[in-house]
Amino acid sequence: MIATDLDRTMIYSAGAMREGRRPAGMLREGRKDVDVECVEYLDGEPLSFMTAEAARLLRALAAETVVVPTTTRTIEQFRRIDLPGGPWRYAITSNGGNILVDGEPDAAWRERVDADAASTGAPLPEVLAEMHSRCDPSWVLKERTADDLFCYLVVQLDAMPATFVPEWSEWCAERGWGVSQQGRKVYSMPEAVCKSKAVAEVKRRLVADGVIRSNELVVAAGDGALDAEMLLAADRAARPRHGELESLGWQRDGLFVTHSSGGAAAEELLRWMAEHVDRAVPATHASYLPVDRTV
Repeated sequence: MIATDLDRTMIYSAGAMREGRRPAGMLREGRKDVDVECVEYLDGEPLSFMTAEAARLLRALAAETVVVPTTTRTIEQFRRIDLPGGPWRYAITSNGGNILVDGEPDAAWRERVDADAASTGAPLPEVLAEMHSRCDPSWVLKERTADDLFCYLVVQLDAMPATFVPEWSEWCAERGWGVSQQGRKVYSMPEAVCKSKAVAEVKRRLVADGVIRSNELVVAAGDGALDAEMLLAADRAARPRHGELESLGWQRDGLFVTHSSGGAAAEELLRWMAEHVDRAVPATHASYLPVDRTV
């Protein structure tokens, strides 16, 4: 079973695609050439991309094993993506707050997450009120809540006070919340809402359905601090050579880190994932056997 983050791990904005080593394709005036595929449009405009090779690799991987898109995006934001390899039996959105089953949110899982968040941390309205008291329109471009689970800011980096994130992180930590900055976005997240718990639940269901065995490997990839817990819980983990985890120098035993950064990193990650797939047995077969390989 493979759980992969999406933004800046599998899919990229035009700017993020060009960071670091540039892929063979070139993005011109919002259009794609033969080496780049647009996988998301917003209001008719291209928004997110993959290299054509990464798209091919993801399609091939999804045909051979269980791939679970695992994102901090809301349900609505995830549904905008035409991710190669779909449709997806399971997808995780809202940083683990929602599990989609054949595209629809699972009510039982959401009730469990809401109960855990309520029992371990401050309520969202309290966090929003405090966040508003600390923000200023001179550097906050947008404020958003996500699926009534968490909130985030889109900020102007050069105008945001250097003390905001550390001080806000301290306040949140005392109330069962965490803070993560990913580029221009500053997320505030209940500690009970995390990808690793949702990944474990999806694996439990796949085992119960006879799709995979209980000792099947879980392979995970992600670039941000919100992915760290998922990467720690996985049997095999990887991250690109860019993003929040790269800036933190984040490591764990056996971690695979790409040589490339930017959009080309997705190709390396997908090739690495493919090394953990047993191509002799389809992922949907009840006798699917785990592959025990070292990184």
